Amino acid sequence: MIKKNWMYWLFFLALFLAPFYLTEFRLSLLGKFLCFAMIAIGISLIWGYTGILSLGHGVYFGLGAYCMAMYLKLEASGGRLPDFMEWSGVNQLPWFWKLFEHPIISISFAIIVPVLLAMFLSYFTFRNRIKGVYFSLLSQAIVVVFVTLFIGKQEWTGGTNGLTNFSTVFGFSLSSPLTQIVLYLLTVVLLLSMFLFSRGLTRNRFGRVLVAIRDSENRVRFLGFNPTTYKVFVYSLSAAFAGIAGAMFVLQVGLISPAMMGIIPSIEMVLWVAVGGRSSLIGAIIGAIVTNGAKSFFSENYPDIWLLFLGGLFIAVVLFLPNGLTGVYQSVRQRKKQGEVRANEASSHVLQRVSRF
Repeated sequence: MIKKNWMYWLFFLALFLAPFYLTEFRLSLLGKFLCFAMIAIGISLIWGYTGILSLGHGVYFGLGAYCMAMYLKLEASGGRLPDFMEWSGVNQLPWFWKLFEHPIISISFAIIVPVLLAMFLSYFTFRNRIKGVYFSLLSQAIVVVFVTLFIGKQEWTGGTNGLTNFSTVFGFSLSSPLTQIVLYLLTVVLLLSMFLFSRGLTRNRFGRVLVAIRDSENRVRFLGFNPTTYKVFVYSLSAAFAGIAGAMFVLQVGLISPAMMGIIPSIEMVLWVAVGGRSSLIGAIIGAIVTNGAKSFFSENYPDIWLLFLGGLFIAVVLFLPNGLTGVYQSVRQRKKQGEVRANEASSHVLQRVSRF
């Protein structure tokens, strides 16, 4: 298996060794991109394998990020009220903020809160057989509700400014290069774990059921399976991935605001997967890295027209690469195999003719 998938291992080995060949700034950017890749894996599971197009995963990313950021903000405040609460006239810490004084609870909530919301939303929608564009619109409506709520409750969430000005995590300085390297390596480990788990999930019977649901949900139901159970599980799993990504994002970037969990970021998450290849887990990772890397490159070198370049990239992928970047590799590999088969058939035909003489 290792020999067959040596490119996967080489890819992740390159990510592990990145602190040795990237500058501190570039390593920080790559760490952020890998957090986005975690979200992309989850979207690939629900969209590429199960046929669920969610345009609201920014909410799950934001909830995980806020859960982690609340702990970091309390630690940075040193026992005092967070600065934005003082500016808003709050006199004492809200009761639910006190839960985030403990790091283990904060990390747990970064996963549990997105999963509970995803389970609640998906169970009632999938049980009532709401799917397709209707589910996509509903997921966007959830984004609007949460963004409006987080902006409106400024005394609890920091409003449009969000939460920032973090200084330490578990007592270690977040500005320390060593801390940033450790956080980056932890991100790579988490990404690899998500990839291996998702790959194992899609290569067994469970994965075949997901693909069957995507292709013909009614036929799966007639065969005795309950598509709702499978869809709720995989959708909640993708929300957990997004929550973990949000928590790691805050640790490395040091900022979270409602704008980062809005409709536009949620749509961009789907585009990452489309660029890489929605039916490929490794393609989703590559798509997130390539798309955000291109975004950084164009914005740095062409600050006035970088959006045009990025839009052109998306248009080119949609028109000429419908299966994403990994689809190109698979097409080349398939043509190579077909060429080898034809060559073998031709050689066997020649040998048969020679043997007749």
